[in-house]
Amino acid sequence: MKLQRKNLLRATALGALAVSGALVLTACGSDDNSGTTGGNGGKTSAASNIKCDDAKGQLPASGSSAQKNAMDLWAKNYMAGCSGVEINYKSSSSGEGIVAFNQGTVGFAGSDSALKPEEVADSKKICKGGQGINLPMVGGPIAIGFHLEGVDSLTLDAPTLAKIFDGKIKKWNDEAIAKLNTGAKLPDKPIQAFHRSEDSGTTQNLGKYLGAAAPSDWKYEAEKKWPAPGGQAASGSSGVAAQVKQVDGSIGYFELSYATSQSISTVDIDTGGSAPVKATSENASKAIAAAKIKGTGKDLALDLDYTTKAEGAYPIVLVTYEIVCDKGNKPETLSTVKSFLNYTAGDDGQKLLTEAGYAPIPAEINSKVRETIASLS
Repeated sequence: MKLQRKNLLRATALGALAVSGALVLTACGSDDNSGTTGGNGGKTSAASNIKCDDAKGQLPASGSSAQKNAMDLWAKNYMAGCSGVEINYKSSSSGEGIVAFNQGTVGFAGSDSALKPEEVADSKKICKGGQGINLPMVGGPIAIGFHLEGVDSLTLDAPTLAKIFDGKIKKWNDEAIAKLNTGAKLPDKPIQAFHRSEDSGTTQNLGKYLGAAAPSDWKYEAEKKWPAPGGQAASGSSGVAAQVKQVDGSIGYFELSYATSQSISTVDIDTGGSAPVKATSENASKAIAAAKIKGTGKDLALDLDYTTKAEGAYPIVLVTYEIVCDKGNKPETLSTVKSFLNYTAGDDGQKLLTEAGYAPIPAEINSKVRETIASLS
């Protein structure tokens, strides 16, 4: 894909930052030699235009691995502009991030699914006088990556994908796949489907797509835990991508940045529109732009349309939320949370998303995110 080739170098650099377990990024000083420094007291970094305000010390956070590559880059840039601040984002899973948030061990959490009612109720124990809310920060396509020797391009639709991940289609030369790929030399080879081993918002969003676009073929509830029997499990988006990269005959799902960083081929999706749609940031943005805010008050949870047939709109998308308290945030990290999220939601932070294989949050929604961040207390 043109976009993937364009961003391959940057995505590769991002992928090289990946480490297992907690990611602790060490703060570094600004390279600006103008005499103006980032840091506390509301100063702005001349080098990066990051408003540090009263940010200081360590900010622990954890959750979604979908946004890991974006978070790595954001944290690096932010700490270069705000000396004395350390952003410690542990890339694990959405489920683990929400648990950590509701246990009060992190300043914010990343989740690819909005908080459930029971999770909001739990958050009130930590958010004194308030509750946990969802701030959409990162958008992007869930790429369906595949590794099939001799096949560089592949088109699938929702029913066929559902049958593959449910173990109903077992061979790559199955009639349903061949019908969507006229002229392709599909081998008589077993399909090895990989899924996430832990609770994952990426899994849940894929489930929402399959359930909405192929209801007759995907009968499972859209939950964070992989629901279908069979298949092979791997930890995190990075683990699934690594397996697809290595195993001939494999297929799996992960964020586009993992496909670009490892040069993994991705499936074009037949939505029923005039032409199959590629997994690109631009095409994901077209789908996310149609999302509606379903949250109330300061909660900005979104309602995505997984059945869109709009021209060029890639339907398998997710939005990663940063989970914070609307009121009752920890005093020792509140200033840093607001300063850091103000940067990630700002023009500079959102611009980096496209370059890294993600999709920026649409302007109309993002403006409400910025207003909410400013009001956090």
